[in-house]
Amino acid sequence: MGNTASRVRPDWDTYFMDMAKLAARRSSCLRRAVGAVLVKDRRLLATGYNGVPSGVTHCEVTGCLREKLDVPSGERHELCRGLHAEQNAIIQAALHGVSTRNATLYCTNLPCIICAKMLINSGVRRVVYLDGYCDPLTEQMIAEVGVELVRMEESAP
Repeated sequence: MGNTASRVRPDWDTYFMDMAKLAARRSSCLRRAVGAVLVKDRRLLATGYNGVPSGVTHCEVTGCLREKLDVPSGERHELCRGLHAEQNAIIQAALHGVSTRNATLYCTNLPCIICAKMLINSGVRRVVYLDGYCDPLTEQMIAEVGVELVRMEESAP
């Protein structure tokens, strides 16, 4: 057995955020790699990353629609061939019949307002994120319904 004194055991938030960062590595988006995991009672429910729906040609082949249309980051989310990581995590939970009520979402980015509304209606009660573009409406709506929003500091590897 190895020497446990030389390693640091991560807290739960770090543990699950590391999983979200790993999920982001699967992203097929050319502009931003985002990962998300849904967790309840310290158990992983579902994962997601941003990219096109299953079976749809990746943007690496077709090119980025948002770049072609010169859409600024954080605007006009509907003008994209892909889904957000948070959306994919919720969809995966639904596809496999897993309830997200009272779950926590760990995401490498602050959810956009579209994802925030989906998270609220899917019963997520806590959102932990690393960074992302400022979205005051996301913060306002999440606060209004009592969902806890936690910005986590990036930890050293």
